[in-house]
Amino acid sequence: MNLFNRIPGFVVTPPGMERRVLALLPKALVVGSLLLALPSLVIRLLVNDALELGTSTLVSTVDIYGISLLLLHWAVVITVAIAAFIVMVMKGPAYVADPYPLIETDEPSPSKLQEVPDLD
Repeated sequence: MNLFNRIPGFVVTPPGMERRVLALLPKALVVGSLLLALPSLVIRLLVNDALELGTSTLVSTVDIYGISLLLLHWAVVITVAIAAFIVMVMKGPAYVADPYPLIETDEPSPSKLQEVPDLD
């Protein structure tokens, strides 16, 4: 028995923007991650003496913001990838979900009818 029976006559929708989005996501992930890591690197290069009171808190604050924005960026990229994949799958061919013949006809058989007692 073949588990994936395509529905005959179903027209497959041509690929659209979802393929372009899926192709651009790895580049967006790498470039976005590098850009979000840049402030932490720049603040470490600009601060000469990190032992001073004000600069150590500044460096740690920039690091915390950078890490939180990096995790947010990754979550957005993964969410967009899942959405584009769902659109790509839904544009594909349609399959028969439950290919089994119906036992009943359009009208129920008389033997299956139940008599309803009158309440009068």
